[in-house]
Amino acid sequence: MTTKLTQTARVFVIGTSEVKEYPVGAIDDIAKVVGQTPLIWVDFDGPVDQTSLSKLGEIFELHPLALEDVVNSKQRAKVEHYPKYHFVVTPMVSLGERLQSEQLSTFFGKNFVLTFQEKEGGDCLEPMRRSLRRGGESLAHYTPDYLAYAIIDTVVDGYFPVIKELGDRLNDLEEEIFKRFDQNHAVRIHAIKRDIWTLRQTIWPVRDALTVLLRDSQTLVATETRYYLRDCYDHSIRIIEMVESHISMCADLMDLHMSRENSRMNEILRVLTIISTLFIPPTFIAGIYGMNFNPDKSPLNMPELNWFFGYPFALAIMGSMMIGLIGWMWWQGWLTGVPRGKRFRLTSRREREEKK
Repeated sequence: MTTKLTQTARVFVIGTSEVKEYPVGAIDDIAKVVGQTPLIWVDFDGPVDQTSLSKLGEIFELHPLALEDVVNSKQRAKVEHYPKYHFVVTPMVSLGERLQSEQLSTFFGKNFVLTFQEKEGGDCLEPMRRSLRRGGESLAHYTPDYLAYAIIDTVVDGYFPVIKELGDRLNDLEEEIFKRFDQNHAVRIHAIKRDIWTLRQTIWPVRDALTVLLRDSQTLVATETRYYLRDCYDHSIRIIEMVESHISMCADLMDLHMSRENSRMNEILRVLTIISTLFIPPTFIAGIYGMNFNPDKSPLNMPELNWFFGYPFALAIMGSMMIGLIGWMWWQGWLTGVPRGKRFRLTSRREREEKK
């Protein structure tokens, strides 16, 4: 009975001199080309149903637990060794408004490579496919372990644009924080930090998986391929360092935001304090004149109440005291925020002579 596929799949038959690509409509199409060439790459674009997976397990002798990990797409990066093949899980990441992750499951054995993508659509492996289609100096001359390395390396290199974009967002946010204060800055910092933490939790297991491949004692990974894997491992270390740097930058930006908020609150309190201070003298004078002493009982009981210009005189005193306070605050640098010593600085004779 023919087992038809419900998702897009393609087979790259990689020979010694050319690469042929075939669309796959049924699992039986794959079985026909297995063992006929030194290497085939079966690439599944999207989730595979359980029936098709079971059939593939029979063709390539895959363990049911490994096939179960393909279906359960919430796996962390890992490498599992089996007698005739290796099973590798590597998450692919992309960045839109938020960080997106997609599991890529890879099997590679003596003469085959299988890749299963969690979602249907674009992915970071398309440059590899184009390279294979062009032929020439491509992966056509390499072994299954090198093709598996190239897939892993392409996934790891796909982390760099994401890291760069997150770094650019942090730099833009830093400039905005310096230019103006906005309560939304804290929300944006937290969102970027959450994406960076997700990326950190993704890349650390990738590094561990590469370590397992480098220490592989089986013959499926050639010595020459280990050199390339070591370079890929170095890339993962570099990504981890960049991620840690971005996490520190998030903490610094949050401190900067809180500092700006405290500075803003201090500025508000300074303005309110100045306003309150300006009204202390008028309030004091008004309080004195508000005392209800009867001037008829004694000539000493607030004689100003009977003055012809008593009210304008009181207002003039209030205004003069407020103007005097404003002048004194300006002199002290409380209104402008510039200390008095930096505004008015007496120069010595020696300094004046040096200027001349």
